[in-house]
Amino acid sequence: MEVPKDQITLLLDHGLYNSAQILGSFLVSSPASNAESSLYLKTESLVLLGDSFFREREHRRAINTYKQALQCYKMIPKQNVTSSRSSLSSNRSSSPNSCNAPVINENEVKFKIASCHCSLNENKAALVEMEGIPSKARNLPMNMLLGKLYRISRHSRAAVAIYKECLRHCPYALEAVIALAELGSTAKDIISLFPQNPNRSGRTPFDHIDSSRWLQRYVEAQCNIASNDYKGGLEHFTDLLQRFPNNVHLLLEIAKVEAIIGKNEEAIMNFEKARSIDPYVITYMDEYAMLLKLKSDYSKLNKLVHDLLNIDPARPEVFVALSVLWERKDEKRALSYAEQSIQIDERHITGYIMKGNLLLTMKRADAAVSAFRGAQELRPDIRAYQGLVQTYLALSKIKEALYASREAMRAMPQSAKALKLVGDVHASNSSGREKAKKFYESALRLEPGYLGAALALAELHVIEGRNVDAVNLLERYLKDWADDSLHVKLAQVFAATNMLQEALTHYQAALRLNPQNEAAKRGLERLEKLMKGVDPDAPEEDEDNDVEDVDGDQDETELL
Repeated sequence: MEVPKDQITLLLDHGLYNSAQILGSFLVSSPASNAESSLYLKTESLVLLGDSFFREREHRRAINTYKQALQCYKMIPKQNVTSSRSSLSSNRSSSPNSCNAPVINENEVKFKIASCHCSLNENKAALVEMEGIPSKARNLPMNMLLGKLYRISRHSRAAVAIYKECLRHCPYALEAVIALAELGSTAKDIISLFPQNPNRSGRTPFDHIDSSRWLQRYVEAQCNIASNDYKGGLEHFTDLLQRFPNNVHLLLEIAKVEAIIGKNEEAIMNFEKARSIDPYVITYMDEYAMLLKLKSDYSKLNKLVHDLLNIDPARPEVFVALSVLWERKDEKRALSYAEQSIQIDERHITGYIMKGNLLLTMKRADAAVSAFRGAQELRPDIRAYQGLVQTYLALSKIKEALYASREAMRAMPQSAKALKLVGDVHASNSSGREKAKKFYESALRLEPGYLGAALALAELHVIEGRNVDAVNLLERYLKDWADDSLHVKLAQVFAATNMLQEALTHYQAALRLNPQNEAAKRGLERLEKLMKGVDPDAPEEDEDNDVEDVDGDQDETELL
C-alpha cells in the first residue's frame, strides 16, 4: 500500500502525535483507503487518525473522526467482520487483504468518544456513549468512567453497582473504594467484594498479611471519613503512614482531615511535608491555601499560587487557590475564579464553599445559600453547613438556620463542630443563650481540644457579664494550646474590664505567634491609645437584633 498503516501505530506508541496526525491524513485520503472494497482499511485509518487527535487533546476533531470510523464500520458487510470484536485495536492486522480479521473494537471506539466528551465537560453525551456499550463488553477503565458519569448525573444506585464491579475485577482500584465509601457503602461491604478465589499455590490472594491488611485498613479509613468519623479515619491513616512513611497520598489525606477537625497547624505541617516530597502535587492544595489564609500567611499563599500556576493552570484546585489569594484584594475577581473551578469540575466542593463565602461577604446572601447547598448535596461538609447557618442568620431566617444546624448534627452525630453550630443559632438571640451554653459545653465534652467552642463559650460568658468565667476558661486552654486566637480573646476580655496591662501582654503574645493577626493588630493599636490617655474612636459593634426565639419540633435534649 502507499501509506504504511503500521507506521502510524509506531508514531503513536512513541508519542509523536503530530507526525501521526500528518501521516494519518495521508492514509485516510489514499486511494487504497477510499476504494469501495477497502471499507475496513478506511475504518482502521480513521480510528488511528482519531487516536492522534485524542492524544493531542483535540477532542472535537477526535470525536468527529471516531464517528466517521463507526459509520464506515456499519457499512462493512457482516460476513467480512469476525465475531471476535473484543480484540484491542493494537492487535489489528496491517495487511489490506485480511478481510476476515477483526477491523476495530467498536466498543473501544465508543469509550474513546465518551472520554473525549468528558474532557469537554459534556457528561450527558459521554453517558449516552457509555450506555451503548454492553455490560459484558466493558473492561475496568470503561466501568470506572461509567461509574464516574453515573455519579455526576446523580444516579447513585447505578454508580454503586458499577464501582462494585470494578472492585470485583481489581481490588486495587482505589478510586472505586473512595467512591463507594462516599456513596455510603460500609467497609465490610467493600472488603467482601475482593476476590477470594485460590491462586495456583492454593492460597487466596488476600490471605497474605502484607497484601491484605494495609488495603483493608485503607478501606476502613475512607469509610470512617465518609461517615464523618474523622477521629477513626485519622487513626487508620496514621497507622498506615507508619508502615508507608513519606507516602504523599496518605500525608495529603491526613492533612485534609486535620483541616476539617480544626487541627490547622498539624494540617499545614503535613501539607508542607507532602510538598517537600513532591513539589508538583496539586491535590488538596486549595485546602492548604485556605489554611494559609486563615493564618494570614500571605507570603506562603502567594508562593503556593505561583507554583500551582506553573504546574497546571487548568486544575480546579488552582482556581480555588487563586480565589483565596484575591479575596482580600478584589472580591469580584475572587468570585470569578471560584466559579471557574466549578466549571472545570462541577463536583469540586471547595469551589462551592469558596463561592458561598465570597457571596456572603458581598452581601448576596440568597446566592450564597445556593452555593452552600451545592456543596452540601455533593457530600456532607461541615463548612457547607457553617456557611448555610451564617447566611440564614444574616437573612434573619432563624428557623432555617436552626434546621440547617440540626441537619449537620444528623449527618455528623460525632462532630463537635455540628454541636457548636446549633449553639451559634441559639446564641444569636438573648432568650436562647442558656441553650447555646449547653451545646457549647457538649461540644467541648465531645472534643475537649475544640478551640472554636471554647472561644464561643467564652464570648457567651462575656455577653452575660461572667468575665471571670471567661478568663478562667481561656487561661485553662492556654496551658495546653498556644493559639493566637485565645490570646486575642483574653486581651479583649481584659481590655473590657480595664485591665490594660494584662490585655497588652496577650495582644503581644498573639502577634508573636501570628504577626499577621489582624484582630490583634487592631486591638493593640486601640489599646495603646487608651494607655496614652487618648480616647480612640469606638469600633463598630453589631447591635444585637432581638429575634423571636424559635423552638424546633424535635426535643433537643436528645441531640445533646
